[in-house]
Amino acid sequence: MSEKEVVLSARDIVVQFRVRERTLTAIRNVSLDLYEGETLAIVGESGSGKSVLTKTFTGMLEQNGSIPNGQIYFEGNNLLDIKNDKEWENIRGKKIATVFQDPMTSLNPIRSIGSQITEVIEKHQGKSAQEAKDIAIDLMERVGIYNAANRFDEYPFQYSGGMRQRIVIAIALACRPKILICDEPTTALDVTIQAQIVQLIKDLQKEYGFTTVYITHDLGVVANVADKVAVMYAGQIVEYGTVEELFYDPKHPYTWALLSSLPQLGTKGEDLYAITGTPPSLFDKVIGDAFAPRNPYAMKIDFEEEPPFFQISPTHKAKTWLLDPRAPKVNPPKAIDHLHERLTAMISKGGGYHG
Repeated sequence: MSEKEVVLSARDIVVQFRVRERTLTAIRNVSLDLYEGETLAIVGESGSGKSVLTKTFTGMLEQNGSIPNGQIYFEGNNLLDIKNDKEWENIRGKKIATVFQDPMTSLNPIRSIGSQITEVIEKHQGKSAQEAKDIAIDLMERVGIYNAANRFDEYPFQYSGGMRQRIVIAIALACRPKILICDEPTTALDVTIQAQIVQLIKDLQKEYGFTTVYITHDLGVVANVADKVAVMYAGQIVEYGTVEELFYDPKHPYTWALLSSLPQLGTKGEDLYAITGTPPSLFDKVIGDAFAPRNPYAMKIDFEEEPPFFQISPTHKAKTWLLDPRAPKVNPPKAIDHLHERLTAMISKGGGYHG
C-alpha cells in the first residue's frame, strides 16, 4: 500500500435522498482513502454518485439528503459529527476546497474579481485588506492571469471562460487547503483550454502539495493526471487501483466498457462503442451485481448475489465475480490493449482531451 499519509478516510458511507415520498440510495457502502499529495480520479457515468460522494467531505449535500451510515475521518475527527454550517466553516473552503464545473455559478457577477479573492483571504487567513490584496494578485499571477494588478478590479463578465475557471482555482487555493476537489472542472471549456487548466492544477499541486480529487467522465484526462483511480457505478466503487493498473490491467467489465467508449479509440467513419442499457434505479434495492443487466460477460450469480471485492494487488481491487477462482476465464476486449501508452502518446501530441 502507499507509504504516504492518509489525509481523509471514508468508511461504509451510505447517502440517501427523499424524493416524492420515496428513498433513493445514491451511495451504497463506499469506503475510500485519500493520500497526501496524490491525485485520485473518480470516474463513471452521470448519476453514478461521483459528486454526491465528495459532497459528503464538505457537508454540501442537498437538504433532502442524509447519511444514515458511515464515518469520514479528517484530522482525527469524524466529519459526520458536524451538525451545522458554522462548524463546517472550519473545514469547507479552508481545509477542503472545491472547484466546480461552471465558474459562473461560483463567482458573484456583480462583485469584482479581486474582492472575491480578498474576502476569502481576510476571512480565513486573518490578513489586512492590503495584505489580502497583495496575496490575491500573487495568486492571480500564479494561475496565469496576465497583468493581474490591472485586472484586479474587473468583473467576471470581462474574463473568458478559461480565465474565470483560473480565478475559481485561485479562490479555492487562497486558504491553502489540504484537499482540492475538482468537480468536472474543464467540461465547459474548449479542448485547448481544458489542457491548460489540467496542467495548471498539476503544477499548483506540485508547488503546494495538496491532495487532489478529480471527478470526471473523461478517461483521457485521467491517464494524464491521476495517481489512483476509483471507478463508480450505481453508487458503489466497483474497481480501484493505480492509474497504470486501471489502464494496463483493468478487471471489471464496467471498466472495460468505459475504456472501450473512449472517443480517442474511434475510427473515422465508424460508430463509437456505446454501453448498452441504462443503470438500475436506485429507488429500488439492487439485487446481485448492479452492472449485470448491461454486462455481456454476466453469469447467473451476477443476478443473484452482490460480489465482494477481490484483491488483485496491494493497490488494486475489483468488485466482480469474474475474479472468483471458479469463474470462467474471460479476457478484456482487444480494443483496450496498451491503452495507457496510446493515450499518453496522444496527449503528448496535443490530442488527448475530449469532453
